[in-house]
Amino acid sequence: MALKPTIYKVDLNLVDMDRNNYQQCKLTVALHPSETPERMMVRILVYGLNQDQDLSFSRGLSATEEPDLWLIKPDGSVDHWIEVGQASADRIRKGVSRASKVSLYAYGSETDIWWEKNGAALSALPKLSVYRFQWDEIQAAAALVNRNMELTLTISDGDLFLNDDQHQVSLSLQQLN
Repeated sequence: MALKPTIYKVDLNLVDMDRNNYQQCKLTVALHPSETPERMMVRILVYGLNQDQDLSFSRGLSATEEPDLWLIKPDGSVDHWIEVGQASADRIRKGVSRASKVSLYAYGSETDIWWEKNGAALSALPKLSVYRFQWDEIQAAAALVNRNMELTLTISDGDLFLNDDQHQVSLSLQQLN
């Protein structure tokens, strides 16, 4: 019998001073059995960074033809394809062929090695922006995970601050291309 995802409820208070976007987002996030809490937290952060009324999580890791998040216009076309992790250029090409804008948010302890191997190929793709989170900061954010999360994500001058009622994590986001 296949393992089922664990469901998390997230009440995300978004304070995005860079985009003048202030929202109270109620999210239901599924943590696939093969997914780490760090990856789930990156997906939540990326949701906040790109928040839009039409932005949604895809069906997840098992849906190989879909990104982690996407913004689908009312006419059904994909406006923004968003990947999380250390994706290959081949994977990103799917998004480039289907969306007007593509973003990749990398994280992990070996992001430098991944970028060294894949940076040239990814930088050659049109419509793509690549960003990197610092691994130690993502690990600290993952410490906030619980089944019912009340989080505030503050974005100011490109800096991110994630907090619950007891802890705050400062995160930096570096654009790689």
